[in-house]
Amino acid sequence: MGSNIIKTVVTWYLMISIVRCDEDSHKYDDGEDVLLWMNTVGPYHNRQETYEYFRLPFCKGSKESKIDRHHENLGDALQGVELKYSGLDIKFKENVQMVKYCTVDLDKKKYETFVYAVKNHYWYQMYMDDLPIWGIVGEIGESGKEEYFMWTHKKLEIGYNGDQIVDINLTSDHKVKLAPNIKIEFTYEVAWTPSDVNFADRYEKYLDPSFFQHRIHWFSIFNSFMMVIFLVGLVSMILMRTLRKDYARYSKEDDLDDMERDLGDEYGWKQIHGDVFRPASYPILLCGLIGSGVHALSSAFAVVVFIIGGELYTERGTVVSTGIFVYAALSPINGYVSGALYSRMGGRKWIRQMTFSALLLPALVCGTAFFINFIAMYYHASRAIPFGTMMAMACIIIFVIMPLSLVGTILGRNISGAPNHPCRINAVPRPIPEKKWFMEPPVIAALGGILPFGSIFIEMYFIFTSFWAYKIYYVYGFTLLVLAILAIVTVCVTIVCTYFLLNAEDYRWQWTSFSAASSTAVYVYVYSFYYFFFKTKMYGLFQTVYYFGYMAVFSIAMGMMCGSLGYLGTSLFVRKIYMYVKID
Repeated sequence: MGSNIIKTVVTWYLMISIVRCDEDSHKYDDGEDVLLWMNTVGPYHNRQETYEYFRLPFCKGSKESKIDRHHENLGDALQGVELKYSGLDIKFKENVQMVKYCTVDLDKKKYETFVYAVKNHYWYQMYMDDLPIWGIVGEIGESGKEEYFMWTHKKLEIGYNGDQIVDINLTSDHKVKLAPNIKIEFTYEVAWTPSDVNFADRYEKYLDPSFFQHRIHWFSIFNSFMMVIFLVGLVSMILMRTLRKDYARYSKEDDLDDMERDLGDEYGWKQIHGDVFRPASYPILLCGLIGSGVHALSSAFAVVVFIIGGELYTERGTVVSTGIFVYAALSPINGYVSGALYSRMGGRKWIRQMTFSALLLPALVCGTAFFINFIAMYYHASRAIPFGTMMAMACIIIFVIMPLSLVGTILGRNISGAPNHPCRINAVPRPIPEKKWFMEPPVIAALGGILPFGSIFIEMYFIFTSFWAYKIYYVYGFTLLVLAILAIVTVCVTIVCTYFLLNAEDYRWQWTSFSAASSTAVYVYVYSFYYFFFKTKMYGLFQTVYYFGYMAVFSIAMGMMCGSLGYLGTSLFVRKIYMYVKID
């Protein structure tokens, strides 16, 4: 009895291993089963509104599979991948002539379902050996009458190189007019052809070099790079010449007459040396935003480097999974930066600050996803996140992000948390004088994001198109370069804004520097409205909420990243200029 159980277990293990090792190793023996997975179906203009393939009254083939998987990794589950075995009998290098694999009795309900799918231009996606395949459900008649046709034949042309699949093409054929109370027979055929394509290059057919490597893309990078050179030169010239004059004027202050001394007392950034290092208002909020921004920025940089090194975009769901685990692994950065900054501001409620900083961005993302999930469940869309996946995300936040953030906070408070301001802080805050309207912090903050947004404007179009349309983004070298350009432009612009603010004797530079840099995200979100209404044909409640919800999350995260860059760069600048000021 025991030996029979052991044999059964071993047999099942070998069967599952044999089935799965083909797709894992991408190598097949002649005559070995090749699995065709049906993924999702949905309206063409709403890429994120997808449903399980068999939500439409399609039918399966007769062949059974020992496995019927849903999600292969965390990214699959979050992106709505719903893999179901097609039931089609396909074997490696064995051609299949046109053969019927199932029949659908088209009653009134099924007829109306298919008509709705055809009217809304439904398309479907399949996978074979981890290669995506796309097809269209049907088409509308050209006669002007309300006639709807559906493709009932799938012809798979599969290219192979040795023992590996390197190319797959789907041809839809045999158009059948939809009508109630008829029977529709679905057929398929398979043709295997040798190919010279190398396995390492098989994903290149899905990329679009003519779009992503267009001259406009290269020109935008060059234009942004020239903007960086101009800004850095301009900032260096203006600030160094201006500060040199300021230092010279302040060093000769004893030789000035009464009128010049009065003017010197009335104007200038030196006059607020006793207040410029005063702790910012709402320090927990500011430190949490800066810590989360540095965390998100370092995670984005690391993920882009990993993708460039490993071409992760070729593996389904890998980019999302990598992003989640990299973000979790880099949580000590968040704790260290926010904890050290909060300690230097004299904060005492460090547990509250650590919790807020660690949960700020995850709570924002999870809260938005939870809200959208209700709508996805109402629509029965595949984008609805399963309960198990939500629990997995909660465990990552509780058992990975929170402990690592605690470690980072302790290190930050003990290593870099001691206040070491170059100037003593006055006991009584200095009154802020009146100034021109364009020197007010809200106006400076609104204007500060224009140039950084201009440096990434074109890249935003390519990123939006890859996510909201049917383009696979693969030029991550451009992304890395644009990140560097954005960082330099943001720091330069924020330093200039802060210098003008300090020269107007307004010492509220902490929030102003953060806001001036983070306002870039406001322009990005405004641009997302333009993109939605003029560059896409999206429609419906689900797609609209999904688009603007996640664009808001994307914009807020970008605002945190830019704001943290602006604050940290400005902080170094402020410390530098006040370090050499002679204080009486």
